[in-house]
Amino acid sequence: MQNLPDTMKVVAISEPGGPEVLILEQRALPDVGEGDILIRVEAAGVNRPDVLQRMGAYPPPKGASDLPGLEVAGEVVAVGAAVKGHSAGDKVTALCPGGGYAEYCKVPAGHALPVPAGMSVFEAAALPETFFTVWTNVFDRCGLRKGERFLVHGGASGIGTCAIQLAKAFGAEVFTTVGSSEKIEAVKALGADHVINYREQAFEKVILEVTGGQGVDVILDMVGGDYVERNWKAAAIEGRICQIATLNGVSHDVNFSRLMVKRLTHTGTTLRPRDDAFKSAIADSLRFKVWPLIESGQIKPLIDSTFPLSEAAEAHRRMESSGHIGKIVMTVGS
Repeated sequence: MQNLPDTMKVVAISEPGGPEVLILEQRALPDVGEGDILIRVEAAGVNRPDVLQRMGAYPPPKGASDLPGLEVAGEVVAVGAAVKGHSAGDKVTALCPGGGYAEYCKVPAGHALPVPAGMSVFEAAALPETFFTVWTNVFDRCGLRKGERFLVHGGASGIGTCAIQLAKAFGAEVFTTVGSSEKIEAVKALGADHVINYREQAFEKVILEVTGGQGVDVILDMVGGDYVERNWKAAAIEGRICQIATLNGVSHDVNFSRLMVKRLTHTGTTLRPRDDAFKSAIADSLRFKVWPLIESGQIKPLIDSTFPLSEAAEAHRRMESSGHIGKIVMTVGS
């Protein structure tokens, strides 16, 4: 770690609360373990779990940094003794267990991927959290196949814009829900085949009408609440639903007979607590199956807005407004 500063600028959470609890601090650079790399962060993605952590509702896993931030991109400046495949000077983007809101971030080497050819480091910071999440849930866990029907809620979110593009690239018919006419146009431009304004229409009724009563094969849901049973109504026989968040809370009243009659599979995951080997396996899949699509220009992250690290609170306010279309990214360093 020669020629590196002793301290770095970070954004910390002073106490659970609103965006105003995000404060700038100086901290020592993280120690690099034998399987880690240290990244000089040039850009960091902002995600809904960061907001939940700030509110005290999503604590970091044991051993992870207490700083928010689950994805970064920048330059490798130090590598652990056991690291292969990464060298100082490499430009990478990486999934982090925490600590991304900082000038330097330590990550397990297996969680880092090269910045795709033709893409800026800034754009690459918008890739890891959503692409890791969508790939493991939609393709690995729910097994979305070419020719199947796929529904993702919140189509204009970071997860939604990623899921639409990936599902289309692998040959699915894509349905999505959004809350405004502006978002309808944005997700159509990404390739969504059927877009439903959930403020004006019941998505389950529209889906059954469009599909002649057959429903959709795979659903990715981060809403929860009353969407649980509505997803079951919209699902096809032997459909698969994956729950990755419950932004509308938990459901206390569902009709399990529908789950049984349709032979549905309703599963769920959280990515952050999974072990390093699991996340490294996802990174390997993305490198070989998705990175070529990004480098060809077939898939590209949609950037909503940018903020300097010093305005992390404003970035969170933008996230909580739910007005964003695509990813929110913070620039870090000079």
